[in-house]
Amino acid sequence: DQGKVAGSHDGKIEEHGIVIKTGQLRGIKSEGMLCSIEELGQDKNNYPNAPETGIYILPENTQVGSNGIEVMGLNDVLIEWEITSNRVDCFSMIGLAREAAAVYQKKFVPPIKMIPQDNNDKQQKSSIVGYDFEVEVKNQKLCPYIQVRIVENIKLAPSPEWMQRRLRSCGIRPINNLVDITNYVLLEYGQPLHAYDLNQIEGNQLIVDTAEENSVFVTLDQEERKLSSSILLIRDREKAVGIAGIMGGENSKITDQVKTVVLEAAVFDGTNIRLSSKKLGLRTEASAKFEKGLDPETTKIALERACQLIMELGVGKVLNGAIEKVHYDQNLLKIPFSAQKINALLGTDISNEEMLRIFKALELVYHPESQEVQIPSFRKDLELVADLAEEVARFYGYDRIAATLPKGEIYPAKLSFKLQVEKKIRMLCENYGFSQGMSYSFESEKVFDYLLLPADSSLRKAVTLRNPLGEDFRVLRTVPLNGILNSLSLNYNRRNPSARLYEMGNIYLPKQLPLTELPDEKMQCTLAMYGDGDFFDLKGLIEEIFHYFGLAKKVLIEASKDYPFLHPGRGAVMKIEDTILAYFGELHPIVQEKYKIEEKVFVGVLDVSAFLSFATLEKKYQGIAKYPSINRDLSLLMSKKINSSVVENVIKQVGKELLEECQLFDLYEGKQLGEDKKSLAYRLSFRAKDRTLEDKEINQMLEEILKQLSEKGIVLR
Repeated sequence: DQGKVAGSHDGKIEEHGIVIKTGQLRGIKSEGMLCSIEELGQDKNNYPNAPETGIYILPENTQVGSNGIEVMGLNDVLIEWEITSNRVDCFSMIGLAREAAAVYQKKFVPPIKMIPQDNNDKQQKSSIVGYDFEVEVKNQKLCPYIQVRIVENIKLAPSPEWMQRRLRSCGIRPINNLVDITNYVLLEYGQPLHAYDLNQIEGNQLIVDTAEENSVFVTLDQEERKLSSSILLIRDREKAVGIAGIMGGENSKITDQVKTVVLEAAVFDGTNIRLSSKKLGLRTEASAKFEKGLDPETTKIALERACQLIMELGVGKVLNGAIEKVHYDQNLLKIPFSAQKINALLGTDISNEEMLRIFKALELVYHPESQEVQIPSFRKDLELVADLAEEVARFYGYDRIAATLPKGEIYPAKLSFKLQVEKKIRMLCENYGFSQGMSYSFESEKVFDYLLLPADSSLRKAVTLRNPLGEDFRVLRTVPLNGILNSLSLNYNRRNPSARLYEMGNIYLPKQLPLTELPDEKMQCTLAMYGDGDFFDLKGLIEEIFHYFGLAKKVLIEASKDYPFLHPGRGAVMKIEDTILAYFGELHPIVQEKYKIEEKVFVGVLDVSAFLSFATLEKKYQGIAKYPSINRDLSLLMSKKINSSVVENVIKQVGKELLEECQLFDLYEGKQLGEDKKSLAYRLSFRAKDRTLEDKEINQMLEEILKQLSEKGIVLR
C-alpha cells in the first residue's frame, strides 16, 4: 500500500513527506522501506535507545502491518490550556485534572500513592533509618519547607516505554529511570525534585543558606555563575551543591556510578527565585514553577509519589524515615460565606445549595456552624469573598448571568489635581503652536557630554539598567532635553523650516548610588523650538503658564549661567522665593552643533513636580475696581550688563499687592548716556482694593524702590 510517511531517499519527496511506492529489491516485490528515527519525523534526542546511525528497531512483539502512529505512541491528543499566573495549582496534570473534574462534574481520582510496607507512610519525619543525616535551614523565610529522603541500591536503566512516551508528549527528553521519575512527578504535581549523589555530599548534611557576595558556583550546565548575597544555595558542610530552586551543581550530579541518592523536595520563596533567576540570567523549568509560589502540602505528596515510582520501577530501595523542616503557618484560611453577598456582587439569584455544590467540587470545605469556607492549601488565589464569587460565576456560567445596570451612588469622574495641572499645561503649550512629543526615558551616558555637563555634575549620577535594550539605552535620564533635541534635529534635517515641540516626562534622580531605594521621579515639561520664534516667544509661553495658575505676581525672573547647555548670557530662571520652577534660554552653539541643527534653538524646562506646590486652579471673581489707580513712570539708567529682570524683581518685591502692573515701554541707548549705559523706562500702576491711595504712600514706595535699585548700580535718569 502507498502512504505518505517519512521515508528513505529511495522514495519520491513531496510537499508533506515521502511517498513510498512498490519497488523491486533483488527481484522481490517490496511495498515498504526501512527508516531511521529522523526519517520517521522524530527527534533522536527523544529516543535514547535509538542508534546513532541506521535503522530504528521496533519492539520484538510488534505485529507486521500495525499502524506506525500507534506503535510509536504518537496517537496522543494535545490539549492547549491558557492558565493565568495566579492559578499555581493548574501548572500540573493533577491540578488540571481536578479543575476538569469540577467543570464536567466528574469524580476526581488522583494517583494512588502507596509505598511498600517496609516504607509505609508512618515513618518518622526527623531521621532516616541507618543514616546519620542532617538538614539545616538557616534562612527560614526563603525556605519555609524542605523534606529529604534517601534511596539505596540505585539501578540506572531506561524508563518504561509508557513513561518515556508521556514525557516525550510533553516535550521532555527521556534520560534514565531516576531522572525520568523526577521529571514525571514535576509534570504530574508541578513540584520540582532534586537528586544528589550521597557520596558527593560532605558530612552527610544539607544546609540551606544564602550565598557569599561575589562567590562563584559551577552549575550542571558547566557554566560559572557569579552569585550575590541574596541568592539561596543548598550546601553540604564544605561546599555549595546547588542553587536552590534553579539548578544543581556540577560537583554533585548523578553519574552512572551512583549507588545512593539523596532525594530533596522543598518550597522556596517565589519572589526570591524570580529575582535570583534574573540576576543569573538562568531560567529553568524548576525556577518557572518555584517563582509562582508552591504549596508545601503538595510538596509532601509529590515526594511520596516519587518514592512510590522508584520502588515500583525497581530503581532503588527507599529507606524508612525522612527529615522534614517546617517553617510555615499550617493553618488553613477560612473565608466567611454569604450567598446573599455573592449574589449581590454577581447580580444573580443563585441558591445556597448550588454554591455549596460548586465549592465541594473544588474541594472547598464549608463549615455550617461558623458559616465559613475553608480554603485548601493548593488554592493560593482564593483570599476574599470576591474570589469565592468568581468561582461561583465560573462554574455557574457567565453566559447565564443577565446583564444589569450597576447599583449604588454614582459620582462623576474627576482627575487628580496633578493630572488637571498637567492637562492645562498641555493645553497652553498647544495653544502656542507646540506639538507634543514623546521620547524614551532611557539614554546613553554620551548625552552628558553632548549637553556639556561638567565631570563632577550631580546630573551625571544616573541609574544604570541591568538589562538595557542596547548601549544607547543604558541609563535613566537625569536631564529631559536629549529626546526632544533629537526630535528637533530630525525635523530640521527633513527640511522642516520651523518646529515647536513639548514633552511631559519624568527624570530620575537617585538619592545615592548604588541604589538602596527608588530614585526620585520628577515630572518636567520640556519645550524646544527653532525657526519661527525667539527667546521672548518662549519666555511669553512660560509666563502665560504661571499666569494661568495664579503665580504671575509671585514669580521672579533672573539671568542664570548655571546650565552649561544654555548659551552664556542668554539663559534665565523663574523662581518663587528660593525654589526654581523653570529655566529657559537659547541653546549653547556647541550643543546645537552636536545635534546638527544650524539654526538658533530655544529650550525651556518647567519643573512640574515643584510647580504643583504653588499652583492653584481656583478662579476668584473680582469686581470692577471701586478706587482709582495711580500711575508713575520711572526712567532708569544702568549698565548694559544689568538685565531688566533685576529691575522688575525689585519693583515686584516692594510693590507687593498694591502693584497692579509693571510695563517696560522704552529702551534707549545713545552716546550721551555712554557706550556701556542704557536707559529703561517703566510705567507702574498702583491700586488698593479697599481705599484710595495717597501720593504720600506711593512716594514712599517709589523711594524704597529707588533705594534698592541704587544698591545694584541703577539710578534715576
